[in-house]
Amino acid sequence: MLPEPGESAAVPEGTSASGATAFAENALFPTNTFPSETTPFLNATPFGETASLTGTASLTGTASFTDNVPFADGASFADTAPFPGAAPLPGAGPLPGNQGGPPNAARLALVAGRDSRSAALVERLLRASVRILPQARVAGEFAFTLTGTRDPDGLWQLSPSGTSRRYGAIAALGLMRLPQREQRTALGGEDGHDLVGRLARRLDGMTNLGDVALLCWAAAEAAHGELPHALDRLAELDRRDTPVDVVAAAWVVTALIATRPLIDVEQHLSAARDRLLAARSEVYPHVAVGATTWYRSHVGSFADQMYPVQALARLHASADDPGALAAAESVAAAICRAQGKAGQWCWHYDARTGGVVKSYPVYSVHQYAMAPMALLDLAEAGGQPYLEAICQGLRWLTRPPEIREDLILDEPPVTWRKVARGDRRMAGRGLRAASTGSCSLIRFPALDRVFRPGTVDHECRPYELGWLLMAWLPAMGRLG
Repeated sequence: MLPEPGESAAVPEGTSASGATAFAENALFPTNTFPSETTPFLNATPFGETASLTGTASLTGTASFTDNVPFADGASFADTAPFPGAAPLPGAGPLPGNQGGPPNAARLALVAGRDSRSAALVERLLRASVRILPQARVAGEFAFTLTGTRDPDGLWQLSPSGTSRRYGAIAALGLMRLPQREQRTALGGEDGHDLVGRLARRLDGMTNLGDVALLCWAAAEAAHGELPHALDRLAELDRRDTPVDVVAAAWVVTALIATRPLIDVEQHLSAARDRLLAARSEVYPHVAVGATTWYRSHVGSFADQMYPVQALARLHASADDPGALAAAESVAAAICRAQGKAGQWCWHYDARTGGVVKSYPVYSVHQYAMAPMALLDLAEAGGQPYLEAICQGLRWLTRPPEIREDLILDEPPVTWRKVARGDRRMAGRGLRAASTGSCSLIRFPALDRVFRPGTVDHECRPYELGWLLMAWLPAMGRLG
């Protein structure tokens, strides 16, 4: 049985929702690779395809679905107004940080030129994010998750559980794109700079390389006084003899790029660049440095592709690096070729071929934030503008063909986390990984008919909102 690598890499791959290593019993991933930086939460049922969610059942009457279901480009989308001049949602004020104008004129103008409804959807999600973020804090910390449950009247209620330093760092990166007033509203009187300082006080006890890289990145964006401390801790953890997953390797590169205008990090950045480039096959596997078993060594998740694309694109943009740009372009092209017909960004890939190993779950954050963030960074660095792929991913959110409920709600203003198959014993996952491990052409189409997608994870996690803001809002220094 193969564990599902990661949850959009916000939870380290091979790590449970509580932060504890989830798969030590079968030694499927090195158990010392991803030390916990996440506080366990009580009464939580982890969502995977192994267990049903509280209040969530497979939808009856769901139509058959394969990855070849077409999406009608001409279909209309409920609750999505044209752009520009989109009508505000009830009770909505101006877009965050923009006095009512487009949040990032360059990026939204590109998307609006391709599909006005997709741009309007982004505006809707941005408005919702600044309303939901205050609910995602617990005693000054960002929660691990907001879980949705229905009350006796059938209305959805959100309950925060646990805390996560990783999610706090990602939220800080996004929140710093907002004006001070809106940062303080979301953070109970603090701003993003204060949040970075609060997180930095725990640096010496942080042992996860990816988490420290994210905090270093946020400290650089804030020009925070704790940046030298964060860099020192990053150097302590980033040793040659330590296993490193691809996502952490990418975040180290991105953090050092953000730092290079402020502090000399060229030696560390050069080594981190070479490590990230060396890890790539046709696309990226999960592990950059370190051993893994034969039947999963070739499997990389969507996150294992997008964070390197972003890092390598930013590397070229910060200082001419054609090799980095070419690698980012190659991976982006492969992942866009593998995109589902309805715009789904697939979950697992064969690093040797770029082919899809596992299509589901489809994560909402991939559709509205992680793919646009990386692909638009690539376009701004001189790569191809994959606008149609971005717009297709956004369209999927408004009418996923796999389910008969809305993923995006107005009250509460939340986008549910993912759509998954009903493969609760993970049989499909193990068979797919093992079969492609021996031969990349072997497939089990019967599994797609038996384990149909149709289960919604009624959660929202703070990092999802952080990446949304990061993807679409300009840095405050560039606000007009």
